Amino acid sequence: MAGKLGIDGFASEEGTRNFAAKAVKLGVLREHFRSYNELTLSSLGMGTYLGETDRETDILVSKAVEESVRSGAINVIDTAINYRFQKAERSVGNALRKMVEGNSVKRNEIFLATKNGYLTPDGDLKMDFWKYVHENLVKTNIIKPNEISSGMHCMSVNYLKDQLQRSLRNLGVECVDLMYLHNAAEAQLNDISMEEFFEKLMSVFTFYEDMRKEGKIRYYGLATWSCFRLPADDPEYLSLSEVVSVAKEVDDDHGFKFIQLPFNLGMKEAFMLRNQNVDGEMLSTLEAAKKLGLGVFTSVPLLQGRLLNPRTLPNIEGIDKPALKCLQIARSAPIICPLVGQKDSSHVKENVQIAKLPFIEYERLASLISSF
Repeated sequence: MAGKLGIDGFASEEGTRNFAAKAVKLGVLREHFRSYNELTLSSLGMGTYLGETDRETDILVSKAVEESVRSGAINVIDTAINYRFQKAERSVGNALRKMVEGNSVKRNEIFLATKNGYLTPDGDLKMDFWKYVHENLVKTNIIKPNEISSGMHCMSVNYLKDQLQRSLRNLGVECVDLMYLHNAAEAQLNDISMEEFFEKLMSVFTFYEDMRKEGKIRYYGLATWSCFRLPADDPEYLSLSEVVSVAKEVDDDHGFKFIQLPFNLGMKEAFMLRNQNVDGEMLSTLEAAKKLGLGVFTSVPLLQGRLLNPRTLPNIEGIDKPALKCLQIARSAPIICPLVGQKDSSHVKENVQIAKLPFIEYERLASLISSF
C-alpha cells in the first residue's frame, strides 16, 4: 500500500518471522536469526557507506540490496542520509520498491535503518558543498550558522526534522524502523560541554518520540564511532547508562532501543574494555547494552578490507575465506548483527554463505579476540 511518501508499514513481529521461515527453506540456518524486541533479525546486515556518487554505483548498490535480501541471509539494511550524499538512501529505496512491487518481499519483513546529523548536500545536484548548505539550509532557516558543530554536524531539531523528511522521500517509505543520531558525541563534544550535549540530546530524543507518535520512525538510537569505545576519562567518552536515563526522562516507554559502534579484530574495545558503569558494575559496552536492554549493531567488520590478510587471521574450523572469518567473529559476538558493505555481486554471494554456518561458541570467541 502506497502512502504519501512511499511504501507503508514497518518491520513487524509477523513479517520478520515469516522472512526467517522462508530463508530456512533456502538453506539458511534458523539460528542465523536473532530475536530482539519481538523482531526476528538476520545476524548479518548490509551497510551502504562507501562508493562514488554516480549512476553506476547507484545500480550496484540497488542490485546488492536485492541480492542480499533474496538470498534469505539479510533482512537488516543500514544506510544514512550523508552516505554518498543522499544517493545511498535512494539506491536502497529503489531496491526496496522494486522488491515490494514485485512481491518478492514485504515491507514488514525488512528492518530499515538510517542516520541523520551530518550536513549533507544532494549528490544528484552536483553542487558545491557549502553553496548547497547556504542555499538550501541556511537561507531557508532550516539551520542557523551557530548550530553547526565541527564544521559538519547539526543537532538542532529543526534540521533533524528536515532531514527525516528527506530520508523518508529518498527511501520511498512512510516509516523507518530505526533512526540514528549520527556520531553526535564525536562531532559535538569538540565545541560544547557534556552538560550542553545532554541538554541537546534531551531535545533530540523528545523530537524522536514525537516522530514515533506520528508513525514516521519506530525506534531511535545512537550510531557512533569512538564514544562508547573509550576510557571513561576521555573527553569524548559517553556513558550508556546516562544516555538511557535521558531517554527515560523523556518517556518511560521510550523508543531508544539500539546503538551502533565499530567492532572487529582490530577494534575490540566494545568486547574487551570494561568502561561502562551500570548500577555500580564496570562492564564492556556489549555487556552494558545487554543489561540495559539495548540491541547492538556493529560496523566495519572487515575494517574496510584492512583485515583481509589470510596469514594473520586466526584459524576457524570450516572457514578459509578471510572475509567470512571476519564476519563469523563479528556475528558470533553478543550483538544483533555486523553490517557489511557490499556492492559487487561476487562479494554478496560470498558473504551471505555465512548464514549457513553455526556461530562460534562464546569461550572460543573470547579466546580468538583476546589473542589476536
